[in-house]
Amino acid sequence: MIDLAASILSADFAHLADQVEQATAGGASVIHVDVMDGHFVPNLTIGPPVVKSLRKATRLPLDCHLMIENPDQYIENFAEAGADWISVHQEVCPHLNRTLHLIKSHDCLAGVVINPATPVETLSEVLDIVDYVLVMSVNPGFGGQKFISGAVQKIRKLAEIRSQRGYAYRIEVDGGVDLGTVGEVVRAGAEILVAGNAVFGKGDAKQNASALLEAARSASLQRV
Repeated sequence: MIDLAASILSADFAHLADQVEQATAGGASVIHVDVMDGHFVPNLTIGPPVVKSLRKATRLPLDCHLMIENPDQYIENFAEAGADWISVHQEVCPHLNRTLHLIKSHDCLAGVVINPATPVETLSEVLDIVDYVLVMSVNPGFGGQKFISGAVQKIRKLAEIRSQRGYAYRIEVDGGVDLGTVGEVVRAGAEILVAGNAVFGKGDAKQNASALLEAARSASLQRV
């Protein structure tokens, strides 16, 4: 199953509910929320109050991607605000096992994220715990960046490990996912596609989401 996770990072925040509705009408099945603290990544975005407001505007799962230092301090706040999925970066979690269990204790799906320079092997001890793995295909912090092709091999490796070990995690990809790259990542094994600029950047969000999802589903039929 392919899920399109529309990333509100590229949406018009003055019309956020309308933009989410348009993306949903185009087939988006998850709303991706990028949370940045200005420390772990060089940008500031949103916090639990916006998630709480967004929760009132959609019934879709809210996928909160915490690009922040000390995520343990805020997991409860995001869960209470309405997050359904919460992902944390391997790079900032010295006690990753504990952090993932903390997310699950708040009845959220737990995800782990790796930056472009972080090897898949660093996740070997938590792949049996996580509900999903998010592969960053750009360096996090800003939308509209160019896709880093090395992410494809990481996705393929995660798919192979899952098959070999009988794990159940899903594979998510975030960064530069558009009509030019979506086929490659889906054929490699990605199932949750985060797209912001490709959905909200220009034109009609409904049409953009629909076109991207159609391309992804077509590519999924070509998986070896």
